[in-house]
Amino acid sequence: MIASTLLVVILAQSATPDQWTMPAKDYSATRYSALAQINASNVRRLRATWSFSTGVLAGHEGQPLVVNQTMYVVTPYPNVLYAFDLTQEGYPLRWKYRPNVDAVAIGMACCDVVNRGAFFADGKIVYNLLDGHTVAIDAATGKQVWNTQVADIRQGESTPMAPLVVRDRVIVGTAGGEYGVRGWVKGLDLATGRILWTAYNAGPDAEVLARPETFKPFYDTGPSLGEKTWPPDGWKHGGAPVWGWLSYDPALDLFYYGTGNPAPYNAEQRPGDNKWATSVLARRPADGALVWAYQFTPADNWDYDSVQEMILADLKVKGRTRKVLVHFDKNGFAYTIDRATGEVLVAEPYVVVNWAKRVDLKTGRPEVDPAKLTGASRGSVKDICPTLEGGKNQQPAAYSPRTGLFYVPTNNMCMDYQTTPTTYIVGTPFIGLNAPYKPGPGGNLGALIAWNAAAGKQVWAIREKYPVWSGALATAGGLVFYGTLDGWFKAVDAKTGSALWKFKVGSGVVGNPITFTGPDGKQYLAVYAGIGGDWALLAGDVRSDDPADVRPPLSVMPDIARHTSLGGIVWLFAL
Repeated sequence: MIASTLLVVILAQSATPDQWTMPAKDYSATRYSALAQINASNVRRLRATWSFSTGVLAGHEGQPLVVNQTMYVVTPYPNVLYAFDLTQEGYPLRWKYRPNVDAVAIGMACCDVVNRGAFFADGKIVYNLLDGHTVAIDAATGKQVWNTQVADIRQGESTPMAPLVVRDRVIVGTAGGEYGVRGWVKGLDLATGRILWTAYNAGPDAEVLARPETFKPFYDTGPSLGEKTWPPDGWKHGGAPVWGWLSYDPALDLFYYGTGNPAPYNAEQRPGDNKWATSVLARRPADGALVWAYQFTPADNWDYDSVQEMILADLKVKGRTRKVLVHFDKNGFAYTIDRATGEVLVAEPYVVVNWAKRVDLKTGRPEVDPAKLTGASRGSVKDICPTLEGGKNQQPAAYSPRTGLFYVPTNNMCMDYQTTPTTYIVGTPFIGLNAPYKPGPGGNLGALIAWNAAAGKQVWAIREKYPVWSGALATAGGLVFYGTLDGWFKAVDAKTGSALWKFKVGSGVVGNPITFTGPDGKQYLAVYAGIGGDWALLAGDVRSDDPADVRPPLSVMPDIARHTSLGGIVWLFAL
């Protein structure tokens, strides 16, 4: 009776259409809203109704939350949390929480000082600070409830990811694969912040929480896979970080997440499959027990992190309705996986892929092209597709049960890849890599695509000049929203991909749109503008605050600074 009551509560929070209480809208990570007031016939009348400048010149990834007529906004470092009153004209500030974040994190974070969002649960806003702390803030007052150190920034660990809250567990993970950290996820008590369990992604079974009575991977057998598939002690600084998105199936009581690259980048220093880097892991939230795992890119030679979202859906695959997990991996393949067992049902390229010829569904392993294998002894290996930015990276896809399609922001680039031997030193980069990019086939650097995950086929595509680095939002109004690196926020028809509306938001969009119902009964859309992430590093001179910053842009996208500059803005739109 208690279990069924908790399930009802969980499903109710996940399905609330008028609010946006967790990063991906629901536990299934669909980024789908049942709101339909804004639709294909009237979206052309959409207009900006409010904006707020965060004053932060860094990548605004993540998304706002809207709970009980309050909008919560988390900035990149210094990770300020704002609460805006949506019931009053001009949306005045209810309160502001300014944490004390260690400035060491600025230099240690891999790819800009981003934050991927917060989670509302039990009257608290829970989110991660960049320096390895998780905090819970009273949603009504802005007072800190607890602050727990979960990571060690001086070891290279940082915490840009958005937490997942399941019942009384707050689940968090660490970034830091570029520093040779040993990746983990931790379960905290929602009431107190106390760390209740820690599960590593590589190492002995006891530390991975891979108990023989509960851990049943579909393709792999034997004990200590997270240890024996590494060179001696290589797992101790082998990466496999967790800096992306998490999802949860209440019926199976499993949460899912992906792990990042093994370290170092030179694969010749870590012979073996390197499990469970570049993998999806399914665990119990109560105690972290590992139930199954599947590795997308064994012995990763190309920095193909697998931290992208795991979208849960029920799809008819080969004539049979299956409970699946759909994942668009950095390696360029889209996977449709049985989320109870880890069996791969469909695996097809969703972008141009040449490092592997196919994925063998019987073994689950990719058939690698030997000519694209990398290593220090091989020199520069040319024209590998996709790049280490992936067919997609952190930018999350959306799924519409109305159309049955997945809407995927993608990159279209290839690379040359050269590694050098490197030595592990605590808290210093453990990389040894040079990997210049070039445009992929067709010359466009990105696209938004619609994908049929049951068949493994693209339905339509919208080519974009630059990589599409924002997330997607699908709605019952038959629309898909996304943003572009040159500063446009767009709406397209969910069935056809036809362009319907766009608005210039001033800075490149690397955040994720949301939608909600305001106190006036209107449907609103919100999105962060604020170019950053990798593209703040690669776009060249996009700073307005430093006259000495005249960096040349990446040769693959030499003119992006003509269209955008740094600066975070929260935008609201309505009819």
